[in-house]
Amino acid sequence: MFPIQNLRVRAVERLVSPRVLKGSLPLTAVANQTVYRSRLTIQQILSGEDKRFLVIVGPCSIHDPVAALEYARCLRSLQDELAGELFLVMRAYFEKPRTTLGWKGLINDPFLDGSCNIQEGLRLARKLLLEINEMGLPTASEFLDAITPQYIDDLVSWAAIGARTTESQLHREMASGLSMPVGFKNGTDGSLQIAVDALGAALHPHSFVGIDQEGVTSVIRTSGNPWGHVVLRGGHKRSNYDPESIQEVCTRLSKAGLPQRVIVDCSHANSAKRPAVQEAVLANILEQRIRGTTAIIGAMLESNLFEGSQRIPEDRAQLRYGVSVTDPCLSWDTTEKLLRRSSLRLQEARSVES
Repeated sequence: MFPIQNLRVRAVERLVSPRVLKGSLPLTAVANQTVYRSRLTIQQILSGEDKRFLVIVGPCSIHDPVAALEYARCLRSLQDELAGELFLVMRAYFEKPRTTLGWKGLINDPFLDGSCNIQEGLRLARKLLLEINEMGLPTASEFLDAITPQYIDDLVSWAAIGARTTESQLHREMASGLSMPVGFKNGTDGSLQIAVDALGAALHPHSFVGIDQEGVTSVIRTSGNPWGHVVLRGGHKRSNYDPESIQEVCTRLSKAGLPQRVIVDCSHANSAKRPAVQEAVLANILEQRIRGTTAIIGAMLESNLFEGSQRIPEDRAQLRYGVSVTDPCLSWDTTEKLLRRSSLRLQEARSVES
């Protein structure tokens, strides 16, 4: 017999099952309450029952759990103060899609050295999500791998399907079974229809191959996710948060018989990845909302303890604390001022209405 199988596979390592990982880092009553209540609140924002503005804010990606916890404490300190106008959710992104090559995120490579200790990455991600939720602060994450949600989805209140995977049938099927609201980003080329098609597909039941809580390959049968929505992130070096772009996506959603609800990603192509431009994008969409564009229900901001970004150095000791290793971010000081200013603007507009 000629060798014809696994010719390019170096090794196969057995991964801990979701049930075992969850048993070692169990969901607490406080974290459970945070997730349950925040998911319900986000659903009420999407339905229009809750008039607050959803803000998903935090690091482009998390590479240092210690810095991420410090950021979470900063955000938590604003949560109650701004709760009248803003509902704050922390970005906790552990998986990063790569156009070619590069660091794939904390879950895939937690030590940033190519060792790819995925088992430790999953443990670190779950532990961090647990600690953040125990503060009473809800989290948002992008699900890039279809297996990952089984390990951490009980600690995530809002999920994203990214621009590179929105068109993927596998990710649409996965989203149809997720227990939280899901945002579908438009394509990297700026195309809107793939996001509209994605949330239409995820609305319906699907059957696909996945794993169960024991890690056993299984047929997953879903009931469909009614809380899908579009996330506009620009594309091809062109923004798409202007009134014409918002109207276009709303028209497409209406023609498809889907709810007109949109989140604007203030980073990526909408800001040409320049952190300071995120401020102008947020101000613009808030004014659109105040003028009556109720389809805009929230925004995403990329923010870290300190502004900018850095390359991952060969000597990890040279990493600058609290600085992104992927896209450049706003500093916390700037973010705090921006959130306060946004809350005040919405409060003033509400006062005029009443």
